[in-house]
Amino acid sequence: MHPFETPHQLGKSLGKLQGGGSVLLPLAGRGAGSSRYFVKRHDSSGRGLPPDGLEQTRRAFLRTSGLGLGALALGSLLTESVFAAGSPANPLAPRPTHFAPRAKRVIYLHMVGAPSQLDLFDFKPALQQYDGKPCPDEFIKGKRFAFLRGHPNIAASRYAFQRHGRSGAEISELLPHLATVADDIAIVKSLQTDEFNHAPAQLFLHTGFGRLGRPSFGSWVTYGLGSENADLPAYVVLQSGPLAGAGTSLWSPGFLPSVHQGVQFRSSGEPVLFLDNPKGHTATDRRQVLDTVRSLNEAQLADVGDPEIATRISQYEMAFRMQTSVPELMDISRESKATLELYGAEPGKASFANNCLLARRLVERGVRMVQLYDADWDHHGDLATRLPRKCKDVDQGMAALIKDLKQRGLLDDTLVVWGGEFGRTPMGQTDSGTGAVTKLGRDHHKDAFTMWLAGGGVKRGLTYGRTDDLGYHIAEKPVHVHDLNATVLHLLGLDHERLTFRYQGRDFRLTDVHGRVVRDLLI
Repeated sequence: MHPFETPHQLGKSLGKLQGGGSVLLPLAGRGAGSSRYFVKRHDSSGRGLPPDGLEQTRRAFLRTSGLGLGALALGSLLTESVFAAGSPANPLAPRPTHFAPRAKRVIYLHMVGAPSQLDLFDFKPALQQYDGKPCPDEFIKGKRFAFLRGHPNIAASRYAFQRHGRSGAEISELLPHLATVADDIAIVKSLQTDEFNHAPAQLFLHTGFGRLGRPSFGSWVTYGLGSENADLPAYVVLQSGPLAGAGTSLWSPGFLPSVHQGVQFRSSGEPVLFLDNPKGHTATDRRQVLDTVRSLNEAQLADVGDPEIATRISQYEMAFRMQTSVPELMDISRESKATLELYGAEPGKASFANNCLLARRLVERGVRMVQLYDADWDHHGDLATRLPRKCKDVDQGMAALIKDLKQRGLLDDTLVVWGGEFGRTPMGQTDSGTGAVTKLGRDHHKDAFTMWLAGGGVKRGLTYGRTDDLGYHIAEKPVHVHDLNATVLHLLGLDHERLTFRYQGRDFRLTDVHGRVVRDLLI
């Protein structure tokens, strides 16, 4: 259930308390089929009377509590354990880090579908030499690909590369804006993953596991750190284009308390679904409903100590505050003309550039984790047309984000991460995988791809790792996805081996039983 859907629905059913009588209200935390209710009684003026079921003697209370005072003591101990990750009153209260952090927040830019590193960052002159010739046998012998069949040919990049900045970073002509901040980013050319299809690889990158059910990266971050802003979610998701193959599981809390779920903001229409009051209901009406629901949920929380009830309470209250904070946040027309031109942002338009500007506005308000998903990077065919178009969509916005954070003094403690779920093959793909001929593209490649990071304690102007002459294998300094996640958590002051959650008798973590911190990337 959407965390902001229930107040909306409840408002419809309760309405305003008028006239004498009773309203039957379900208790939170008992599941959809609960048959336990409070009877909320009120007089003709609308003033609430004590709910039935709470008017009992101390003897009756102790008798119905099960084992009396012993049960109360046990319940207290269990509640302390249940809420070890945060205060019952505020499950997202800031938490101490394991050690001094370099970064306080993260902006994660995910290019859904996986961009071609060989055409953007990893220039290979040898591909020019062998362009159009059959690839080495070792590239395909015993290997599985998503679409490549037979014996494919080598495909050189059609784009020029130049060195930029004092660092001399090699960047494609398709990213002229990013080239202007080459000295502010660290380009990692030696990423590896375990999955070669989109949805499993997206899940593996963001949850550490290639199947559904695990908490997302952002959920682990908010579980470990809490939030710095009581008026906005700790974890916000922004999209440009269709949903990724793995869907909303990419920002799911998995088995963590649901308060750690990412909340999707939309660029048009209602910024957050079910946040607005129903027609005919005022903020005062809403406040009365929430106060009634809160009192019932608090009683149930004291009874059973279920952290999901605390989540429900905090999310209702946050939703009420967001009715004021979100409209102001999403109104980018308040930004200066110079800032809008820097990003290429247009108020009222859904775009990656607008989302980059919103990401900056979110982190400067204390939002801990912001993820941007940009779609349509899966270029199996017509690479020559589609890749330049996508680069134009994102280049100016992501470069502007780096510049804007830097000029506002936010880049030092804000970590920006850019990349896709895997890379692309040095072999060209010229059919759809079903025999239909297509314009040249590239297939999925899990064994070598590129990502870049900026700010938040990362060395600037660094190029790390190297692939072989054809860009197929890692030649130096491999970085597994688990290593990347361990490193990002380290920059946030979290030890990836200590950030655990016990579920079904086992301690789980983002990096599973793997991962190492890539210290060469750190300042």
